[in-house]
Amino acid sequence: MDTEGTQDARNIRSDQVPRPAHPAEPPPRPAAPPAYAAPPASGGTAGPRGGSRTGEGPQSPLMAWLGTPRVPAGPGVWAFGHRPKPKGEPHEIAVPQLIAGAVVSALCAWLIWSLLMNDYLGPYWKWPREVMLPDSWKTGNANVVSSFVYMAIVLGAIAIVFGRIGRWPELLRRLVTPVVDRLWARLPEWLAPKDPSSLPSGQLMARTGATLVIVWLLWQWCTDKTTDSSLLMLQLENLTPVSGQQASFFYYATSFELLDLGALLLLFSRFACLGELRRRYLASGKRGPQQGTRKAAASGVRPLEVDQAEWTDLRAAGAATAADRLAQEARSGLMNDVDHARIGRAWQTVQTQPSRLPAFIDGVHKYGSAAFPHPSGARDLHPRTARHDLVTAQVRIGTASEDVRNPYNRRGAGVALEPDVLGTSLLAVGPAGSGKTTRLVRPLVEAMCLQALSGRATVVSVGPASAASVADDAFDAVVRVGHRDAACSLDLYGGTTDPDEAAAMLAEALVGDLVATVAGDGHRAAAVLGQLLGPFRAAHGRFPRIPELRELLDGSPQALTGLRAALEANGENHSLRELDVRARQSERPGDPGVLLADRIALLDRPAFAGLFDPSDGSRQVSLRSLDRPMRIRIDLPERGHADASRILARLVLAQFTECAVTRADRSLFACLVVDDASHVITQEALRGLQRLRTANAGVALTVRALDDVPESLRGALLGAVGCRMAFAGVTTWDGARFAEVWGKAWVETRDVTDRQIVSDEPFTKVMHSIRRLVTGKNVTAKAVTVRTVERERWSASDLANSVPPGHAVLSVTSVTGESAPPVLIDLRP
Repeated sequence: MDTEGTQDARNIRSDQVPRPAHPAEPPPRPAAPPAYAAPPASGGTAGPRGGSRTGEGPQSPLMAWLGTPRVPAGPGVWAFGHRPKPKGEPHEIAVPQLIAGAVVSALCAWLIWSLLMNDYLGPYWKWPREVMLPDSWKTGNANVVSSFVYMAIVLGAIAIVFGRIGRWPELLRRLVTPVVDRLWARLPEWLAPKDPSSLPSGQLMARTGATLVIVWLLWQWCTDKTTDSSLLMLQLENLTPVSGQQASFFYYATSFELLDLGALLLLFSRFACLGELRRRYLASGKRGPQQGTRKAAASGVRPLEVDQAEWTDLRAAGAATAADRLAQEARSGLMNDVDHARIGRAWQTVQTQPSRLPAFIDGVHKYGSAAFPHPSGARDLHPRTARHDLVTAQVRIGTASEDVRNPYNRRGAGVALEPDVLGTSLLAVGPAGSGKTTRLVRPLVEAMCLQALSGRATVVSVGPASAASVADDAFDAVVRVGHRDAACSLDLYGGTTDPDEAAAMLAEALVGDLVATVAGDGHRAAAVLGQLLGPFRAAHGRFPRIPELRELLDGSPQALTGLRAALEANGENHSLRELDVRARQSERPGDPGVLLADRIALLDRPAFAGLFDPSDGSRQVSLRSLDRPMRIRIDLPERGHADASRILARLVLAQFTECAVTRADRSLFACLVVDDASHVITQEALRGLQRLRTANAGVALTVRALDDVPESLRGALLGAVGCRMAFAGVTTWDGARFAEVWGKAWVETRDVTDRQIVSDEPFTKVMHSIRRLVTGKNVTAKAVTVRTVERERWSASDLANSVPPGHAVLSVTSVTGESAPPVLIDLRP
C-alpha cells in the first residue's frame, strides 16, 4: 500500500476529524480483501465509556470528536452533539407582554431590596449571617467583607427569582441577542471570528487574557470616584434609597459595582470566545461527556456510550500493548475517524472468531492505525463535502426548520441519513436544479464510500456522467458507458452462471417497462432469453456477447446453425431441445423475441463495443462482489443513448436487488444510489425493493417528477419505500401523492371572530362614537374558538407553494419499523 491518505496539510473544517498528521509505515497492498473486511453485522464502535487521557498539550481533534456526546433521538436525527428540547413546547409570549413583565419584576426587585436596606422588613433577613459567622468576623474589615458577600448573595437571589418571574433571559434573547448578532456579523473577522472553533489555542488564550485586562480596567475606571465616571453611570450611588454612610456604601458596593462588573463580562464574553474556551478545555475532557450525559438524561434520552479511544475491550481481552499503541496514535493525531472505525470493525471479527486475535495484535504492532486497510489502500476521501459521524454511521444533510408544521422536538435539530433508515430505501422527487444531486446524492455517496473504507458497507452509484457527485479516486471501479477506452466494463449477466437467473435479470432490463403489453410480459421474455442463453453457455462455456445475442434473437440462420452444430458436437441433447422449442415459438405471432431483438439492438452500438464482453473477466465489474467493501460508479451516457441508459439503469437495479438478497454474507450494508431513475421503476423492481429490508441493503432513487414512473406504479412505489423526500418545486399532482401517503394528524386550531358591540346607554354610545371617529373602525369584541381537527400533515398546495428554495420535506422509517413524521429541512450548508 502506498502512502495515499496518510499525509495531508489541508485546512479542514472544525466539524470533521483531520487526516493523519504524520505518515505511518503503510502495510503492503493486499492482492485480496483482508480477513477483516467482512465482520459481523453489528456495526459501530460503541463500547464502555473510557476516560479521556488528554496528557500534556492540546487535545487531538479525534479525541474531541470521540468525546462529543451522541444522543439518539429517533430516526433521521443527527445524534452528534444533539441537544434534546424540553418535553413541553413553550408558549410564545408577545414582546409587549414580556417588556411589561420585565419592568414590573425589576421594580418589585428594587422595592424589596430598598426595604431590606432601610430595615423596613426588620433585622430578620440578617439573622442567617449573624448565626453562621463567628464573633471575630463581626468587627473591623472582616465585618465589611462578610457584609459585602452576604448582601451580594441576597441581591443575587432576588435577581434570580424576579428574573425568572419577569422572564429577563427570554426578553434578552428576543430583543437584544438579534441586535448583537447583526452588529457582530458586521465586525471584521479578526475582531469577531465567525467560527471560534477554528482559532488556534494560543490566539484563543490571548483573546481571553486581553478581555480580562480590558474588563478590569473598565471596572476600575467606573468605580473610581476620583474620575468623572460617576456622571457617566448616572451617579447610581446618589440614587440609593437608604440613609447612612455605611448602608449607602453596602448598597452601592453590592448593587452598582457587581452589576457593573457582570455587565462588562457579558459584553466582552463573545470577544473572549468563552463558549469555545469552555467547550475545548472543559467539555472535551472528562467533565464534557458527563455534563452532556446529565443534560440528555434530564430530557429522558440516554446518550450513546462511546469508547474514548482507550480500547477497553482490547485490554479486557489481553491485548493491552495493542490498545496502548492505538491510544497513543489517537492522542497524537496519527489516527483519523476512518481508521478508528475500520480497526473497531476488525476487532468485531476477532470477537466472533477468537482465533484471529494473534493476527490482529500482530497487525496493530506493525502498522498501528494503518492496519487492516481497505483493498484500495485509501484511508480517507479528499475532499469531504458533508459532515459525517462514523460512530453512528450518519451523514448530515440539513437542519430542521423552525416551522410550525414541524414537530416541536425536531425544530432546529440536524437531519441525517444512516444505514438503519436507508435499509427501507429512499425516493426523492424534485425538478431539475432543486438540489437532488448536490445536496442529497453527493453526501449520501460520500458517506457510503467512507463506510466502505471502514469495512462496513459497499456502494454502487449510477447516474449521468456530468452529474458525477464524487471524484473518481473515491471509487475502486468506474464504469464509463460509451467510452471505449474505459478501464472497466459491466457484466451484462450479473456474474451468475445460471442461465435462467441471467435471463430473468436481462429480461427485466430490456422489457421491464413494457409489462403492460402482452409482448412485453416479463416471464415470457425471460423464457425466450433462457432458451438461448442456456444452449449458448453449454456450447461455448460462456454467455453470448451483445452482437451474438442479437443475431440469435433475430433468428439468424448462420448463428442458429453454428450453435446447433456446437451443441451436437458436445452431445448437449437437452440444450438442443431448448433450441428447437425456441425455433418453433419464433414462428408464432406476437413472439417476444422480436421485441427483445429491437431492445438489445440499442446496446449493439459502436459506442458500446467491448463494454459487455464476457470473455474479458479482468475488466468486468460484477455486482456479485456486494459481500466485499467495494465502491463502484457507473456513468451512463447522456446524449444520443437515452433508451440505452434506461436499459442499463434497470439492469443494474435488477442485478443489485438479486445479488444483495442472495449474497451469503450480509454483514456489509449494500447501497445502490440511482441519480435520475426516470423510467427505471418496474413491477419486479418494486418487489425487489421490498425484499431488501431483511438483506441489510437499500436503494436511493431520485426522479424529477412522479410522471417518470408508470401511473399504475406511483402509489405502490411510495408505499414500498420507507423514506420519502419532496424537494422545492414539486407540482401539486406529485404533492397530492405525498400528502396521501403521509396521512393526517390531529391539530388544535383557533378561530377568532370579531363581533360589533352595540350599546343603548348614552355614555357608552358617546365613547364608542369618539373611538370610531379616532380609529375609523367600529368597536368590536373578539371571540376565540379552540377546536381539535384532523388535517393533512402537508397538503399538496403546501408542498407545491410553501417549500422554500433549498429546502425539502423528508420522512424516514427505520428497518425496525420506527417512523418519523415529515419534516421541513434546510439543505443549504
